[in-house]
Amino acid sequence: MKRAALMCSLFAMLCCGLAAAGCGSSSEKVSGQEDAVLTSAPNVPPPITRHHPTKVVVKLDTREVTKRLADGVTYTFWTFGGSVPGKFIRVREGDMVEFHLSNDPSSKMPHNIDLHAVTGPGGGAASSFTAPGHTSTFSFQALNPGLFVYHCATAPVGMHVGNGMSGLILVEPKAGMPKVDHEYYVQQTEFYTAGRNGEPGLQPFSMEKAIREQPEYVVFNGSVGAVSGDNALKAKVGETVRLFVGNGGPNLVSSFHVIGEIFDNVFGEAGTTVTHNVQTTLVPPGGATIVEFKTQVPGTYLMVDHAIFRAFNQGALGMIKVEGPEDKQVYSGKQNDEVYHPEGATIQTLGAVAPAEAPAKDKAERIERGKVTFNTICAACHQSSGLGIPGAFPPLAHSDFLNADKPRAIGIVLFGHSGPITVNGAQINSAMPALGLTDEQAANSLTYVYSQWGNAGHEVTPAEVAAVRAQNRAKK
Repeated sequence: MKRAALMCSLFAMLCCGLAAAGCGSSSEKVSGQEDAVLTSAPNVPPPITRHHPTKVVVKLDTREVTKRLADGVTYTFWTFGGSVPGKFIRVREGDMVEFHLSNDPSSKMPHNIDLHAVTGPGGGAASSFTAPGHTSTFSFQALNPGLFVYHCATAPVGMHVGNGMSGLILVEPKAGMPKVDHEYYVQQTEFYTAGRNGEPGLQPFSMEKAIREQPEYVVFNGSVGAVSGDNALKAKVGETVRLFVGNGGPNLVSSFHVIGEIFDNVFGEAGTTVTHNVQTTLVPPGGATIVEFKTQVPGTYLMVDHAIFRAFNQGALGMIKVEGPEDKQVYSGKQNDEVYHPEGATIQTLGAVAPAEAPAKDKAERIERGKVTFNTICAACHQSSGLGIPGAFPPLAHSDFLNADKPRAIGIVLFGHSGPITVNGAQINSAMPALGLTDEQAANSLTYVYSQWGNAGHEVTPAEVAAVRAQNRAKK
């Protein structure tokens, strides 16, 4: 039978190990030292066989790399270790973890790391804020067993996570984990591109879509098809599969499901409670789960987010290919290896388009509306005081760069900017994405900024914004 007595006893052992270890402290003596083995999805580092805690040195870097998001679509990902999701980290409960975070010199942005496995303010974020070309080091003790998300927490946090900066760290319980035949790493993430799903070329990040929680892509392991075809997960009939499933978000809850399988064991939210015979399990953004099942019938099984349009229209679909003999008693249908193909990404619409907001009547109303746009989109980087973050985000207060050239400021708001600029005598090398604002929104937000913090008091009109937009199109 599928729910074999042996499996039950094995996972009862795991539950006992997790529960016994879950007191949040460790009295074992830390001895020895080792370098952590880090792996890219879907691979997982080997199980830990030692029976004592040790000092584990983790060396992880942050890199901004341009890679495939979908066929014909590329994206500049912000990454831990050059991949999305970030490298899988595996330690043991009680281990003393010495963490080295390096930011590649080619990066445009500072980065840090918030590990949900850390007990301490910010999960390590404040201790690991790292400028390009630098390395930060901090330590923590892995007190609680479980599977935990880590992510970048540099402002604006949502943008860093939304550009791919999340991963998983497993803290094995003292008693270890029962042996299985396969362990795989699967992480769901969303991407908010300026272009619509399938629009070719290098796509920039859209802050507007991210705030509205309207992704163009929802994917497993960083890109459409990353766990499909030749990259499908592999197993044989009769083997036990353990999936470490994370949700980097930044916004959507995942309804994780494997079509044609029932999870024998689910460790909900990767905690100490096990549930049996589960069809679909929820994984919150910034959360994780562990699912296990024994394969009994050969074929191709689809992993999906059962918010089903995400699977068949936005990319949240992967495959597990199981080989071996058929069992007609378990499943009598004709077996083959054909895939139920995704339906494509065409979006169908019904009804009228929402009406556009009426233009601001005067400068005072433009400033009031611009304040709302600024506080929603811009304040995370430039701060509500307009002072920015030294070395990372330029100040808007008393800004000679801003006040000197109004059309240039409009162009940066519309199209973004990357590279060094000099503001009030200080050089800052960072990146600002295109924000996807309408002419009205761009005019309002700039008028607000020009009216604050000792700036020049310019009014920017939608007509001026439209003129800069048209000039940009003419150059292309």
